[in-house]
Amino acid sequence: MNDRDARAAWSALAEPTDPVARALITEFGPDRALQLALQPSVHQLHDAIRHAAESPSADEIAVEAADRSALRAPSLEIAERAHLRWCDRAGSVRLEDLIDDADRAGIGFLTPEDDSWPGAVEDLGVNAPYGLWMRGSASPADLLTARPTVAIVGARAATAYGAQVAGDLALGAAERGITVVSGGAYGIDAAAHRGALSAGQSLTCAVLAGGLDRFYPRGNEDLLRAVERHALILSEAPMFTAPTRWRFLARNRIIAALSAATVVVEAALRSGALSTANRADDLSRPVAAVPGPVTSPASAGCHRLARENGAVLITDADELAELVTSSPASDGTGVVDELDLLSAADRRVLDAVPPRSVISCRAAARDCGLGVDAVQAALQRISMLGLVELTGSGVRRRL
Repeated sequence: MNDRDARAAWSALAEPTDPVARALITEFGPDRALQLALQPSVHQLHDAIRHAAESPSADEIAVEAADRSALRAPSLEIAERAHLRWCDRAGSVRLEDLIDDADRAGIGFLTPEDDSWPGAVEDLGVNAPYGLWMRGSASPADLLTARPTVAIVGARAATAYGAQVAGDLALGAAERGITVVSGGAYGIDAAAHRGALSAGQSLTCAVLAGGLDRFYPRGNEDLLRAVERHALILSEAPMFTAPTRWRFLARNRIIAALSAATVVVEAALRSGALSTANRADDLSRPVAAVPGPVTSPASAGCHRLARENGAVLITDADELAELVTSSPASDGTGVVDELDLLSAADRRVLDAVPPRSVISCRAAARDCGLGVDAVQAALQRISMLGLVELTGSGVRRRL
């Protein structure tokens, strides 16, 4: 099985936050890790897990894991439990046919090796998704890489005030060429998607927690169909995967990573939208909150973000644009510099290109710590912005 099929298989076998799966994939690559995971010998799997646990990346994975002992003290019992849950799922799906079956259903699959892969999710490091399933008419590169992005999230039980503000912010963002990312849920998410679609530029992306063969929540199916027709829907879960609480929370890290900034419009003190803001903060992305009535529980989480986490208070699309563009223009629209269109991974590749000499793709890959294929794809994107020039011997900066 090649790495592409193996990544699709892992999306079906392991939960996004499975620390043992992530350690194996990080250490051995998706294909070899899959072979180790499904082999009959649990003892060999245990040896592989112990080897992966000694990797420098294991500490980062362990921090994200609910069961940190799974990596810090990998026992034979942990290997047996992992083997059992993976083999159990493998027995219920045809792993080798996942991509073909999805393709027949109109669902594509993106991997880090694809040109359209949204490089911003690589900022999640070892916790980046194995791959992303997608459906829609818009290219991920056009929607998520070639323009600024902002997450607009908030309460499902939104007030009329919150829904109006979310819609107005999304409309204003789309009119300024900013893609609106949200979770497709009731309330603030739905208002954000509708607001962005109403701009007529199809600049929105819904990131769902379950498989894309059926949309959830069912009450938003018409809205999500509209997003599919005009824009883009993503999920790290394959077909027939039910959305669960932990998948919603894991999904929020992708929303935060895809977005240059996160805006929380309404959130109670225990709202799941706050996890998106926290993940954005972990990634050093700007976080903003919309102020609400001090008597409204639906805005209590926003006020806490501002008071305790330093979130910026915003009230309109002009202030939103300041978060994701280099500077606000005098007429109220954001001025976008070429560097603002680069993902963090693309910026790293650009930094590896010296100012006055030619460097080979392999040397650039070595300097920035990425694979040669990923660097070549990044250089193609950067060259389209006129920042570098590809030559027969490598790449150089455009002066």
